[in-house]
Amino acid sequence: MLIDLKKYFSGEDISQAIDYTVDLSEVEIDGCKPFVTPVQVKGSIRSFASSAELNVEVRYAYSMPCNRCLTLTRKELCHNISHVIVNKLNDEEDFEDYIVIEGDELDLDELIYSDIILLTPTKFLCKKDCKGLCPTCGKNLNEGDCACAKQQTDPRLEALRQLLQ
Repeated sequence: MLIDLKKYFSGEDISQAIDYTVDLSEVEIDGCKPFVTPVQVKGSIRSFASSAELNVEVRYAYSMPCNRCLTLTRKELCHNISHVIVNKLNDEEDFEDYIVIEGDELDLDELIYSDIILLTPTKFLCKKDCKGLCPTCGKNLNEGDCACAKQQTDPRLEALRQLLQ
């Protein structure tokens, strides 16, 4: 979705509702295509002191394998995104506080995509206390204990263990 920003930068007092979807189903992260539903974008953009203020809420379903046990997990995510969009900065120190747009058009799809990628957790767990997989047999420890020896000795230290017995 392209938004013409000329009218917002001109100082007119205007506002526009935003309600559309972004299809990210072909985006690949860590070998998976995690976006299982289109991203719903709802909010508004309004003029604000010769700039534009964007406030949107994004909702989508995200499915990835758990980083500890590899169980495919689906979560419904929701983020509130706010930006002040300008066409020039008076002070370079304020660079992190604003989105600077060269030209008069904002590619909202690209901005939403960037924000979603930054807000997506880098570690995806099925639950907070996920026990993961047994490093010896590979059993999912969330389903119960495995038959592997609990205390496995490093073979390099076996001689020391025998001395201590």
